[in-house]
Amino acid sequence: MITGHTRFAPLLAHPSTHVRTPGVFNAACAARQVDMVMVPLDVPPATLPDIVASLRTVANLAGFVVTIPHKTPVAALCDRLVGAAEMLGVCNVVRKEADGTLTGAMFDGEGFVAGLRHCSHDPAGRKVLLLGAGGAASGVAHALVAAGVGQLSIRNRSMAKAAQLADMLQSLFPGADIRLDAGEPEAHDLVVNGTSLGMKPADPLPVDVGSLAEGTLVAEVVMQPDVTPLLAAAAARGLATHKGINMVEQQVNLLIDFLNGR
Repeated sequence: MITGHTRFAPLLAHPSTHVRTPGVFNAACAARQVDMVMVPLDVPPATLPDIVASLRTVANLAGFVVTIPHKTPVAALCDRLVGAAEMLGVCNVVRKEADGTLTGAMFDGEGFVAGLRHCSHDPAGRKVLLLGAGGAASGVAHALVAAGVGQLSIRNRSMAKAAQLADMLQSLFPGADIRLDAGEPEAHDLVVNGTSLGMKPADPLPVDVGSLAEGTLVAEVVMQPDVTPLLAAAAARGLATHKGINMVEQQVNLLIDFLNGR
């Protein structure tokens, strides 16, 4: 039940029609008896600084969760970043502190890896092809390397951005095998779509599914639609698939705890 004491934690997105986090978040708050509620806010990129400035003034604001396309620009609007957010310069949740300042964190990666493990897909030792180098992909990349993958190859439309992410990860994990994609998707046994491709019906597939080896696990960060064209194509080939919703379902308690100051 929403009352005058309920704390507000909006989800900032653009567009907002694809989001599924509010339903998962609100159900988890209800189950834990946490008096906090989330609704989506459709925030065009040009208005993000003004929206964040306005949210600072809301007295019952716990903070806000962030998704495409705001994960990188919102980090620059925070007063401080912690954990993976500080290392990568991206965040997916921002907490409003008692003094009104904003603290940003990043739990996409932890949620993604927890989702894999929850579905009995341990990433340790796997050869991973990560598609994308943006906000969500950066968090996923960091968590995968921390989880002990055998190799991480990064493919991105901008190879300079992919190289920047690879260099950053290499500095954080000096002994890890991190490389730019050499155009050999069949050499990997875990392929992760960390881009937004798949959200729109006309989007091309982020990778040629026909080039993947048998036994490859194909995973998504896109949550809407539930079964993206990539997952459908992979399943049609008989490959194992992993939905994007698993990432949110496994990180939602981390988001709630963080917004509550823990």
